[in-house]
Amino acid sequence: MADAAREELSALAAIFCGPDEWEVLSRSGTEGTVFRILTKAEGLMGADVPLELVFHLPVNYPSCLPGISVHSEHLTRAQSMTVKEKLLKQAENLLSEPMVHELVLWIQQNLRHVLNQPETGSGSEKCTSATGMTVDDGLWLTLLHLDHMRAKTKYVKTIEKWASDLKLTGKLMFVGKIILILLQGDRSNIKEYLLLQKTSKVDVDSSGKKCKEKMISVLFETKVQTEHKRFLAFEVKEYSSLDALQKEFETAGLKKLFSEFVLGLVK
Repeated sequence: MADAAREELSALAAIFCGPDEWEVLSRSGTEGTVFRILTKAEGLMGADVPLELVFHLPVNYPSCLPGISVHSEHLTRAQSMTVKEKLLKQAENLLSEPMVHELVLWIQQNLRHVLNQPETGSGSEKCTSATGMTVDDGLWLTLLHLDHMRAKTKYVKTIEKWASDLKLTGKLMFVGKIILILLQGDRSNIKEYLLLQKTSKVDVDSSGKKCKEKMISVLFETKVQTEHKRFLAFEVKEYSSLDALQKEFETAGLKKLFSEFVLGLVK
């Protein structure tokens, strides 16, 4: 991560120093840094709207746009997506310089105006590399592993809703104690799904208290290849045996993926 980005993170931690205003969710030398900012902005009726803004700064940020996720109990899913798109559009004007605080100030000042505008369709995030080329990620395939589900019924419904909202297809698969999520769709929407998965209280802990998912891992991700099956919907499926799950992967053109990543989960 660039020195300017590290300095920005330190400054943000000092600015958003109130209770629960700032939280670093993950740091990685290869994946970058994910953090959450809680703030408020004036909504349509003049009342303050609480906003949870999750930013993912890739390792080559600020040469690359950040990933942004917007959540609020006071906004519809469509409104949250519109706010996200407007923030990304604003970020394009700030490329190559630290921009997070600028973006937070902008939405604080402009949320009411954004919500007054007609809703736009979900855009596809683009990343500008250090060489200045713009890359549209297109259709991707990602395999996730969940360690467990305590509140299974609610958890499954939440995953189905996220997949539907983000226009992702694929499968939620159970075999024995193994839980896998296979997602197919725009890479930007898969990134959005991962942010939701990691930042939302989707399960309960051993005492029954709502908690975030801390034991999810990305096993594999790739751009969809010609041999890969195109999934038409998102399904939840339980398999009677590992052999049955293997046949599912083989039918989808993912035989190598199964042998390299799924078999290793069997203890």
